[in-house]
Amino acid sequence: MYQQQAPVRSTRRGPSRAPRLRAVTAAGVLVVLPLVTACGGGDDAGGAGGGKAAPSVTAAPAAGVVAPAKVEVIAGLTGCKAKIRIDADELRQGLCHTKKADYLITTFPEEKFKETWLEEARVYGGKYLVGTRWVVSVKPALLESFRAKLGGTIMELRGIGPKPGGR
Repeated sequence: MYQQQAPVRSTRRGPSRAPRLRAVTAAGVLVVLPLVTACGGGDDAGGAGGGKAAPSVTAAPAAGVVAPAKVEVIAGLTGCKAKIRIDADELRQGLCHTKKADYLITTFPEEKFKETWLEEARVYGGKYLVGTRWVVSVKPALLESFRAKLGGTIMELRGIGPKPGGR
């Protein structure tokens, strides 16, 4: 007599989120790259950093407010209304356009997603204002004024490859 075998059940629940996280992170980094390269300063102080982040300023005690991890709130604190460019499970990113500068605000639902984003951004280098579950990419000249409004830490990520000007 013929017997049917019970279907094999997988204990895995849905597709892995890791490839999607990498894709969204890479997309976020590619969006930031033009702003960082256009706005980034080129001071060669510090030499070769080997790709490590170097916090250059600690959290602002005078800020009096720690910006929550929400694009619209951070944008309001900096004086703009953000246009949302990426709205994914792993991050949200808004573009602000003001007379002083264009800048990106990226927020994350969990700190681990921010750390992954920063790790990917190390390749490009630049300075960022980093808080709990958020990153602001703005001209280095404006970092201190943004830090006074938002708190956070100014981080310099050292890129890889040759420096502009062949040094």
